[in-house]
Amino acid sequence: MSERRFALIPCAGSGSRAGAGLPKQYRELAGHPMIWYALAAFSACESISATALVLAPDDLPLEARFGSAAFAGLRFDTAFVGGSSRHESVLNGLRHLVQLGAEDQDWVLVHDAARPGLTPLMIDTLIRAVEGDDGDGPDAAIGGILAVPVPDTLKRAEAEPLHPARPSQPSRIGGTVPREGLWQAQTPQMFRVGVLRQALEDALASGAVVTDEASAIERLGLKPRLVNGSLRNFKVTYPEDFALAEVLLGGQPAAASSGSSGDRPR
Repeated sequence: MSERRFALIPCAGSGSRAGAGLPKQYRELAGHPMIWYALAAFSACESISATALVLAPDDLPLEARFGSAAFAGLRFDTAFVGGSSRHESVLNGLRHLVQLGAEDQDWVLVHDAARPGLTPLMIDTLIRAVEGDDGDGPDAAIGGILAVPVPDTLKRAEAEPLHPARPSQPSRIGGTVPREGLWQAQTPQMFRVGVLRQALEDALASGAVVTDEASAIERLGLKPRLVNGSLRNFKVTYPEDFALAEVLLGGQPAAASSGSSGDRPR
C-alpha cells in the first residue's frame, strides 16, 4: 500500500496572549472562524487523506459552537484528546490518526491553528520538497518544515534586575545576533508518523522541552529540510495581529488563494 499523508491541527490552546477572552482559533477573521482557514486549505488538497483536529476534552464540537453550515464541505475528523501542552496534544493526535488508519510509514503534516494564511500551494510545495518528484527524495525518511529566512537585525536583551518602582522598564540591548543562516520556523511540519511519535515520546519521557515537532526530531540526530514558506503564513499571536490577518486574507477563503511560497524578499 502506498504511503498516505495526514494533516494534524492541535487546537486545544487558550490563546491567552491574543486577549479578548475567547480562544484565538475561534475568533472571526474575514467572515470565518480562524480555524476554518487551515481546515479549508487541507480540505482542498487531494494529496491529504484525512485531517484530524485536536480539541480539548471539555471543548465543544465546531458544529455545535458555530453551526453545521459554518464548516460545510470541509473534510476533517475531530478528536477531543488535547493535552496540557502542544507537545501532548500532538502526541495524542498521532495516536488518534492511527485509529483513522495511519501507519508508521505514512506522513503527517502538523499545522498551527493560528496560521490562517496557509494555502494549498504551500502544502504542495512542502510535500514536493520533502518527498521529491519521484516520492523518494533525499529527505523522504526525515521530513521538513516550512520556514522563512530571518530578514531583520536581531538584538539580544541585556539581563537587568527588576526595579520595584519600574516593573515594566524597557530592556537594554545586550548584543547583536548575526542573522546569517537563521530561519523562522513555520508550519506545516511534515514527518513520518512513526518517527514523530517516537521523537515526541522520547522527549516527554526525558522531560525535554520541545517547542515544535522539528525540535523533537532534531533530538534524534536527524536534520529536517527547511522549505521556503511565506510571510502570509505568519502566526496570529497578539491582538494587533488580527488586523494584519484580515488584510492578508482579504475576505478570500484560504482554499481559493493562489499565494506563492516564494512571495517574500530574501
